[in-house]
Amino acid sequence: MSYETLQLERTGHVAVLTLNRPEKLNAIDQQLTREFHQALDELEGEFPDIRVLILTGAGRGFCSGADVGGQAEGLSRPPSQGSEQRSTDAAFAESILALGPHLPRLPQPVIAAINGVAAGAGLSIALASDIRIASEQARFSSIFVKRSLVPDNGASYLLPALAGAGVASEMALTGRIYDAQWALQKGLVNKVVPADQLMEEARSMAEEIASNPPLAVRSTKQLLISHMPEMYRVAREEHEANAPSNGSEDRREAVLSFIEKREPVYKGR
Repeated sequence: MSYETLQLERTGHVAVLTLNRPEKLNAIDQQLTREFHQALDELEGEFPDIRVLILTGAGRGFCSGADVGGQAEGLSRPPSQGSEQRSTDAAFAESILALGPHLPRLPQPVIAAINGVAAGAGLSIALASDIRIASEQARFSSIFVKRSLVPDNGASYLLPALAGAGVASEMALTGRIYDAQWALQKGLVNKVVPADQLMEEARSMAEEIASNPPLAVRSTKQLLISHMPEMYRVAREEHEANAPSNGSEDRREAVLSFIEKREPVYKGR
């Protein structure tokens, strides 16, 4: 299958899935969401020929999260385009919130090769991968709060599970941007390497894993992620927790101020 917003390459038993909207720092829109799920379903059906997946981004970004430009269009849509479009938007929201939880369900281990910014849903996708290798140029942000949202894709479970409650609270409540060495110190990534060595390092680890018996690798992954049903429950709760904010003035202000490149003014309503 061919994709417009992704590149899927296979070498031996290793696949590389590259998010390919570099002009948008690989921000997630409806098409990328749809193709991401399709590509993962395709790879699931190729086990055991494909035994490891490397996930990365084209250009300067790994994934900057949901496409805020598209969200701004939704906010400016007239009420006359109401119910049908709201239904489409709701379906998109459900689909994007399932991206992170889709990765643990794959039989193949997933290595996130984080080449640049991983923010919002992009951070969630990286956290949902089994192993994370970061370029020195990688940046990490649980930026949801800056968009008047709560973490999604299970990030409110994965962040404290990987880095502890204090670090998770700091990231989620401030929306700050952190560098790769900070992420390494806090346990969010396995390794940090120079940018020009990132894919070489990811491929080396992928090939090492792929050289092991595939059924044992699959079973080992399943054992290691046996706690993931809790993540799926939390992901559903994240979706529900965003409901009060979705139609609020602060939500609109968060999106429009980003688009207009100005400081937001929040009113708590």
